[in-house]
Amino acid sequence: MSTVIDIREQRNEHFVQEALPFREQLYGTALTLTRDSGDAEDLVQEAYTKAYASFHRYEPGTNARAWLYRILVNTFMSVYRYRQRRPQQAAVERVTDWHLAQAESHTSTGLKSAETQVLENLAHSPVGQALRELPDSYRTAVYLADVEGFSYKEIARFTGRPIGTVMSRLHRGRQQLRDMLERERAPRRESPPASPGTP
Repeated sequence: MSTVIDIREQRNEHFVQEALPFREQLYGTALTLTRDSGDAEDLVQEAYTKAYASFHRYEPGTNARAWLYRILVNTFMSVYRYRQRRPQQAAVERVTDWHLAQAESHTSTGLKSAETQVLENLAHSPVGQALRELPDSYRTAVYLADVEGFSYKEIARFTGRPIGTVMSRLHRGRQQLRDMLERERAPRRESPPASPGTP
C-alpha cells in the first residue's frame, strides 16, 4: 500500500514541477480566448484538471508548455464554447451560502505577477481590444503565434487543424487586426456644419 502512496506522491510532485509554472501564461491565453477573467480562471482550472488526469501519459523531458497549451485550447474549443451557448440553470431554492461563497471566491485578491499585469494591460490596450473583436478562430491563431510565439505546427496540433488552415487564419486574423488598428488611428473627420435651412 505504501508503494502506491509513494507513486502518487511522486506523480503529484512531478506534476507540480512540470505543469504549475505555466499557470500565469495559460491564464493569459485563457483570458484572451474567453474575454472574461472569471471564465479564464475556470478554463485554466478545467485544463489543469484534464492535464492531471492524463499526466500518466505525459513523457518527461518533452515540451510541457506545448502539452498544456494543447489541452487548454482543446478544452476551450470542445467544452467551453458549448457550455457558453447553453443558459446556466440553477434552482433558486438550492442556492446556499456555500454556493455564493464559491462564486465570490473567483475574484482574485492576491498580488498579481508581472506577466499577468502585462497581459491585463494588453487586454485594455487598442491591440488587445482589437484582438478581442476578431472571430474566435482568428483570435486563437493570432494570439498563440504572435503573443505566445508558437509555430504553425504547434498551433495546428493544439487546434486540430491542418497547417494550411492555421496559416490562412493567421494571415486573415493579422490583416483584420491591422485594418482595425488603422481605422482606430485614422483621424476622425468631423461632419461639416449643416447649411442654413437644412433640418
